Amino acid sequence: MDVWSLPNDSKPDNDTLAMLENRSVTTILPVVYSFVTLISIPGNLVSLWILVFHSKPITSSIVLMINLSVADLVLAIFLPFQIIYHINNNNWIFGKGLCNVVSVLFYANMYCSILTIMSISIERYLGIVYPMKSSTWRRKRYAVAAIIFIWISTLLSLYPMESTDLTYKVSHLNITTCFDVLKWNMLPNLITWAVFILGLFFFLFLIPSVVTVFCYIRIIWTLVRTSNRNGTGKERRPISLALIVLFVFVTCFAPNNFILMIHTIYRLFYNKSYYHAYKLTLTMSCLSSCLDPFLYYFASKDFRKKVLEVWSKTFSRDKIFEGRRGSLFSGTFSSGHAEIIENGNGCKYKLQESDL
Repeated sequence: MDVWSLPNDSKPDNDTLAMLENRSVTTILPVVYSFVTLISIPGNLVSLWILVFHSKPITSSIVLMINLSVADLVLAIFLPFQIIYHINNNNWIFGKGLCNVVSVLFYANMYCSILTIMSISIERYLGIVYPMKSSTWRRKRYAVAAIIFIWISTLLSLYPMESTDLTYKVSHLNITTCFDVLKWNMLPNLITWAVFILGLFFFLFLIPSVVTVFCYIRIIWTLVRTSNRNGTGKERRPISLALIVLFVFVTCFAPNNFILMIHTIYRLFYNKSYYHAYKLTLTMSCLSSCLDPFLYYFASKDFRKKVLEVWSKTFSRDKIFEGRRGSLFSGTFSSGHAEIIENGNGCKYKLQESDL
């Protein structure tokens, strides 16, 4: 096939038809998406409640975490449409417009989460490794600018999806799919298709992943050296949490994006598909939205105390929890215990119990 030409039609290939009739897909996806919805919505609502109304002052870290919670929450709110779609044997009943909205928001929130996590890792990297030099850059206005750039660049990258009817009627199965059958006319030629998909992979996943991994490795290395030098052991908890966050980030986002690249190359140039594997790994990307509230906030003992304190003030005026207040990625909540340590450049700064 000429790489500058498109197939004559967009009929689903045998692999796509097999995926549409695969009982594992129509069983596993609704179960996982239901779990994500039930955990993510209340978890991120509580996180937003604490971050927006009970975090003083609002720092750059808090601004980024608010954006992450919003992205996770929007994804979870629209997941029920996907649940019904798969329970209904991959039959979309909500119309063309809502198919586009759900599909675009699904991918936009996934990529915005990746880019926001990268931004959080950079902010924490600067705060831990270069605490004095980076103070000028770690401000709210730069965090807000980063968020605006993240959303605009992501939505622009997904413009081909936004401007195309993503539904497709599969006549012999008597179903209407939503972004499960490739419409070749969405882009002008195969090269453009390759640039579109591989561009998403490199610029919205691979590069942010490399930056995130680099930042966390440097953060962990700095804390390990501090722990060895001071011998206090107080850095073990943030080191452990950094390792957990790094592991979850790679586990949730890497499989889906790597399989998407493999599937794209084989589908466009070798007429072979790994679509069923791609669909199943989408569930792993969604898991991040329900894990983030626990990893970024509730993993902190001090943040749990803050939740209990706010809950107590709201529903039981005669009983107030007094406790240290902290956030896993920010020193916004002041902790009662802090230690003066030196980073790798010999600069001294305070390490909160929950500071990363």
